Amino acid sequence: MTVRLRGDPDRDWMDTFLDDNPIPVRVATRTPRGGLWMLSLWYGYDPDDATLHLATSASARVVEYLEADPEVAFEVSTNHPPYRGVRGQGTATLEPDEDKALLRTLVEDYLGDRDSSLAKWLLRDERDEVHVTVDVERAYAWDYGDRMRDVDGNDKAD
Repeated sequence: MTVRLRGDPDRDWMDTFLDDNPIPVRVATRTPRGGLWMLSLWYGYDPDDATLHLATSASARVVEYLEADPEVAFEVSTNHPPYRGVRGQGTATLEPDEDKALLRTLVEDYLGDRDSSLAKWLLRDERDEVHVTVDVERAYAWDYGDRMRDVDGNDKAD
C-alpha cells in the first residue's frame, strides 16, 4: 500500500520504528453518536503492506465503534526523550481471531511469554477476540534525537 508520509524520517525509518517498538498504539475513533473515543492497544506492524494489527476483546466498545465508522487516527510514540514516533490515519477492518493467533503473538511480544497471570487471563478459552487491521493511509514520522541530545533522560528505556 502506498502511504502518504510526511516528516523528517523516511519510510524505512517508519517501518523499522513501528516494527521494532513494543509500545501500545493509541487509537482514536468516533462513537456512533459522533463523540470521540481513544484507547491504547497492543499492535503488530506489517511493513510490506503498511498495516497495523490490533487485538481487542470482541465485547470491547471500540468494536462497535469501528463497525459504525472504520476511520481511525493513531499514534505510536516514545514516552521518554529523545521523543520519536509515528502518527497517522487509516481505515480499520475487523475479523474474529477465533484461535487467538494475533493475541498470542502480541502477548509474547509485549509480555515476553504466556506464563504470567495477565497472559493466561487474556488467552482464556471463554474470551472472544477480534483482529483489527488498520490500513495506514497517511502518516507523519518524527525523531527528535538530534535536537534532544543533551536532554536529561536521553538514556531511559521506553
